[in-house]
Amino acid sequence: MTVEAVLFWAFGACVVIGAAAVIASRNAVNSAMALVATFFFLAGIYLLLWAPTLAVLQVLVYAGAIMVLFLFVIMLLSLTESEVQGGRITLSRVLGGAAAAAVLWALETTLLRLAPVARAMATAPAPQFGTLKSLGALLYSQYVLPFEVVSLLLLVAIVGAVVVAKSRI
Repeated sequence: MTVEAVLFWAFGACVVIGAAAVIASRNAVNSAMALVATFFFLAGIYLLLWAPTLAVLQVLVYAGAIMVLFLFVIMLLSLTESEVQGGRITLSRVLGGAAAAAVLWALETTLLRLAPVARAMATAPAPQFGTLKSLGALLYSQYVLPFEVVSLLLLVAIVGAVVVAKSRI
């Protein structure tokens, strides 16, 4: 077993533990901090995949900017633990659990079908993989529409946060 494999499994386990902490935490700030840790471990996985640009963008954009926005909204709405409902079983929770189980089943089925393909594709990355030049060329040619849609969505979210905050002031 190589060092890269050990680091991959360690980072992967930390990502899963961090994601579970995000879901299990009753405090919104603790949940957001667990999400930041998950983003950092995900950046470590990107580094292992020889994509340093994606790792840096993961830390700067998600762990930095997006999480600051999340924490700002959490503080703005001043969520307290008293607002969180207890462990009552409701129809929406049962449906949510069933939907989560269905998604996990579909993911497992897909991964099992792709295992032979992944073994066949296990080669060294291309020399331009993960560089700013290749990322920019791909982003602004093939994925320009989704990029613009996401930027519009973020703009609408910011305007919505300002409107909600303005009504409270």
